[in-house]
Amino acid sequence: MSMNGGQKKAAALRYTHGQDKAPKLVAKGSGAVADRIIEIARAHGIHIEEDRSLLEVLSSLDLYQEIPPELYKAVAEILVFVYKLNKKVAG
Repeated sequence: MSMNGGQKKAAALRYTHGQDKAPKLVAKGSGAVADRIIEIARAHGIHIEEDRSLLEVLSSLDLYQEIPPELYKAVAEILVFVYKLNKKVAG
């Protein structure tokens, strides 16, 4: 999620371990669309990360496109953080 010139932007990734080769972009948008992406994420307890640089690259991808290899490290760091957070919450 990011604010750019006052307009909110958001993108959503999906990754299913053992099924997906790499995370895929499943939603992106600005304004009302970004608000809806964020609302759905919050309703489902999905972690929201604010990273303007990552968002700019994700926004340039086509929907359902796998992230390019140059983003693997940045996205992996977020996934590890979310995994640890979920594990801590679960007990």
